[in-house]
Order: sequence, then structure tokens, then C-alpha cells
Amino acid sequence: MDTRAELFAEAMPPGRMFFGLAGRVSRRQFWLYGVAVLLALALLGHALLGIARVRAGTADLVVNLLLLWPALAVSVKRWHDRDKSGWWVLLNLLPVIGWLWALVDNGFMRGTPGPNRFGKDPLSPDLRV
Repeated sequence: MDTRAELFAEAMPPGRMFFGLAGRVSRRQFWLYGVAVLLALALLGHALLGIARVRAGTADLVVNLLLLWPALAVSVKRWHDRDKSGWWVLLNLLPVIGWLWALVDNGFMRGTPGPNRFGKDPLSPDLRV
């Protein structure tokens, strides 16, 4: 399998990635879907709302509300990979310290090797498509 095809060979379809709370995602999936894709969607939303001449404050509110659930869903699955409850996502409510803790824990720490109470290891070869 070439590396381009391997980049998108994921065990979880996008609908489940962005709207479901069950399962686990790897660090790579977190950075790809939870950061890059959501950031691109936010920029696209702001651009489209800007073209429609929606005020900046209103555009911010609309984009944030539309992306809130997908961001929560990806983050909850990342906490699951660390074998922690999805309620740890509430750590983001703590300004600065909570954000940094969530970033380090979700973005840089390896998940639980092997299966845990939230599912199979997303890095296991049998989960790859």
C-alpha cells in the first residue's frame, strides 16, 4: 500500500469520527481530524459567511456552534485512547492550564497499548482498512 493511500486508511468512518462518542482514536487521527480538518472547516465557514456579509461576531458564533460537537466527539475518543473517561474533556473549561494539559495529553501522549475498556487499540493492524 502506498503512503498516500495509507494516510487515509482509517478504521473509523468520518460520520462516526465527528458525531459518535464511542471508541478510540490515535494521536495521528486526533491531529488529522480533530485539528487539521476542523480548522479547515472553520476557515471555510468563516470565508463563506464573510462572502455572505455576515458580521464577524455572528460568524464566529455560528462556526463555533457548528463545530462544537465534532470537536468534542474527537476529543472524547482521544481521552478514551488514554483510558480516561470522556468527561476529561471538561478540562478544557480551565483557562490556559486546562488547555495545555488537554493538548499535551491528547496530542503527544501515546494511548493505552492494546485493548482497554473503551475498545481496541486504534494502532492495531486488524483495525486498518
